[in-house]
Amino acid sequence: MLIQSISGVRGLVESHLTPKIAIKYAKALHKYLPNGVIITGRDSRPSGELILQAMTDQLIVLGRSVVSCGIVPTPTVQFMVNNTEAVGGFIVTASHNPIEWNGIKFLRGDSTFFHPEQCKDLFKIVDSNSDLQEADERGLFWQEQNAIQKHIISCVSLSCIDLNRIRKRKFKVVIDAVNGAGSKALPAMLESLGCEVLELNCEPNGQFTRGTEPLPEHLDELSNMVKDNHADVGFAVDPDADRLAVISEKGDPLGEEYTIVLVADGYIKQTGQVEQFVVNLSTSLALEKLAEIKNCSVTRSSVGEINVVNKMIEIGSKLGGEGNGGVILKESHLGRDSLVGVTMVLNRMSQSNESLSSIHKSLPQFDMVKDKVSIEGIDSDGFIERAGQLFDDAEKNTIDGIKFTWNDRWVHLRKSNTEPIIRIYAEATDRIQALELVSKIKNLV
Repeated sequence: MLIQSISGVRGLVESHLTPKIAIKYAKALHKYLPNGVIITGRDSRPSGELILQAMTDQLIVLGRSVVSCGIVPTPTVQFMVNNTEAVGGFIVTASHNPIEWNGIKFLRGDSTFFHPEQCKDLFKIVDSNSDLQEADERGLFWQEQNAIQKHIISCVSLSCIDLNRIRKRKFKVVIDAVNGAGSKALPAMLESLGCEVLELNCEPNGQFTRGTEPLPEHLDELSNMVKDNHADVGFAVDPDADRLAVISEKGDPLGEEYTIVLVADGYIKQTGQVEQFVVNLSTSLALEKLAEIKNCSVTRSSVGEINVVNKMIEIGSKLGGEGNGGVILKESHLGRDSLVGVTMVLNRMSQSNESLSSIHKSLPQFDMVKDKVSIEGIDSDGFIERAGQLFDDAEKNTIDGIKFTWNDRWVHLRKSNTEPIIRIYAEATDRIQALELVSKIKNLV
């Protein structure tokens, strides 16, 4: 199975996203981007080495110069593109998909992911399978050894944090990098913030010893390690380290939905500015309620990082994100970034002597349920259309699937950009209400 979407391309490595197939995407990228250097990197999946090598070799034969950052977080490659003269880049990663998958994400010269229409154009070039002439002169290859360190320096220099205040607290932190791309970067980032760091699953070998998504049900080992070591906080990321989940000092997962809420709360306290945040349709109401209290506001976009980014650019927002643990800070670069995320969460923790659990308790409280149904064997469009007739008393939004919203709850269903499923998310002030909303949708199958 090969899935092309606004998130790039993902496929099963044994059959659909082989190095031979990946070469077609390298040729298309060369044809699509203007002349100039391309920056690349990958997550820790073993299959990524051959895919990255095949694509890099093809680009060099076509006359492109390529800078490879090796195994690094996706946001590190974005940061490097943003801070160099590179005309674009690509990352070999399947993000949160299981180990039998891999994928390719494509970057523009401004370090953002390809826009939806640009993805379509790129895929048309791939499908045309046109031959390209080898260049008279091969491109150059450069192994960038310091990409992570450069990224870290940028994070500790952010204007919206107080580095000295964070360092004085000497937080004890447990980091679970799922043996992915953040295995070296996140511990180094935390050490730069003056933390005592305890590592869990921090070998970049691609052996995902827990569920790849940093969801509460996958974080039992991290929770226990936080409690056993009396740590101040635990952090968990996905294989390409663009998403961040947070564990309190009690070992309680706060839910990746609350990462952006914690970050926004600290940002408002630090800057004192009235801000317009941007999040997607599936992000928690907690941010909206917090924004109301702080005289700020929230604008929503379709699901997908590039949709959030484009809306941020459109309205001039400085901070946005997604409820999957994604934090996007314009000052760093316009992409989800777990290094920025841990820095800003620790900055919020340093603003008072309260424990993380107390800080979380002070925020608006909601409970979210995330479910899904397979689209195999069902009419997915008909399913969504039938769901649209369910709730007459709710505000309805159809820019991305269908979302029904009330003052204190919502339910959203949409086709996934990365898997053959329909995602069904619901949120309410208690879990029972959220589960009831999801159940009403699933009963239509």
